[in-house]
Amino acid sequence: MKHYDEPRQPVDPPDPGVPDPPSGGGGGAGGGALLEPPEEAVARLESQLAELKDRHLRLAAEYDNFRKRTQKERTDLWAKAQADLLHRLVDALDDLARFAHVDPGQTDAKTIHDGVEMVERKLWKELEAIGVTRIDQIGVPFDPNLHEAVTTGPADHPAKDHTVGAVLQPGYLLGGALIRPARVTVLTWQEGRPQDGGAGSPRPRGESG
Repeated sequence: MKHYDEPRQPVDPPDPGVPDPPSGGGGGAGGGALLEPPEEAVARLESQLAELKDRHLRLAAEYDNFRKRTQKERTDLWAKAQADLLHRLVDALDDLARFAHVDPGQTDAKTIHDGVEMVERKLWKELEAIGVTRIDQIGVPFDPNLHEAVTTGPADHPAKDHTVGAVLQPGYLLGGALIRPARVTVLTWQEGRPQDGGAGSPRPRGESG
């Protein structure tokens, strides 16, 4: 038995007329994605753009409706608050009108005074109920956030320096918010100078007494 290698058959070169298969195996497993035709890409992008425009218009309309609804609610709330305040004050206003139109010749001064005082108490009862506070304290430290200094006056003691000596016009707070500052006189202490000319006032240096 002879042992010899059989001659290998030559491999024919590929036929140039037959195209090579696409890399990746074409439609086989693991093949690359097919390119989208230009017409389909344009149609898809136009559809997405139309969807985004529609979404934008919907959001703009919803925001405009929200803004109008919020503004209406704020207006209604303000009107309700004003009506509630008027409802609180009408009784006091009626009393004030009655005393404002009495015949002075038929009513003594004390009756008128007592009536006006009663109206004031009624008004302040309702104003305090909604959080109104009057700024009219004397002897408190001057506060530029609450007071408006109209004039100054001499203090008779160092402890009264920069304090309120008189209230010329009261101020008002509503729920802690300043409505109008109080117009006041501010006391100032002038060290070493007599404040009232009395015997207890400090004397200038060099004088005996």
